[in-house]
Amino acid sequence: MRTRFIGQAAAGAIGAMLLISGAALAGGEAAGQHDHKHAHSHEHAHDHDHGNDAAAAIRKGHFDDSEIQDRTLSDWEGDWQSVYPYLVDGTLDPVMAHKAEHGDKTAAEYRDYYEAGYRTDVDRIVIKGDRIEFYRSGASVSARYVSDGRETLTYKAGNRGVRYAFRKADGDTAAPAFIQFSDHAIAPEKAGHYHLYWGDDRKALLAEVTHWPTYYPTAMSGQQIQSEMMAH
Repeated sequence: MRTRFIGQAAAGAIGAMLLISGAALAGGEAAGQHDHKHAHSHEHAHDHDHGNDAAAAIRKGHFDDSEIQDRTLSDWEGDWQSVYPYLVDGTLDPVMAHKAEHGDKTAAEYRDYYEAGYRTDVDRIVIKGDRIEFYRSGASVSARYVSDGRETLTYKAGNRGVRYAFRKADGDTAAPAFIQFSDHAIAPEKAGHYHLYWGDDRKALLAEVTHWPTYYPTAMSGQQIQSEMMAH
């Protein structure tokens, strides 16, 4: 397994209709399972202390390579909503205040951090089988995606994460060529929420660690999402 340092990627878009952020550097990389070094750790990865000690350690990004397993799109199947509107309208303000009580930033600083992370205008994503549909204000584009491997990322803080990558097999031109899921799990399980990275450059996406649009089930209310976030 090789290790290398990579920087931040620029934000891009998936077509004129969907002005959403993704990496936009030229080039790409073959699918693999490499260990990449990053300059930043995901603070939000520390918010998921579920289950027993071993599961909590994995959620925090501490695990052995032998524990990592492949996953399929079925782990993320469903109808999902962006949490960004709830940050904008103040629903998540109590979450920021809660983080400030236990963290090293003020509530305003946490809000700025999550503003950069959550920002997107793709307000809904529907995943069914191997097809993914991206919605923006009711309009949508869709494509069929196939597995493109996984990547293990190492952050400056010493914790790690696994990105599960998929590439577009066919579909709308405006749909992203690559997507990468991160949900703090490293083996098959149904996601309760996830962070999604997308764009037309696989390699550049791996360098993106400050912008991670986040999705929860569409059936959940803003208050339910707030409660879920504060419970961890």
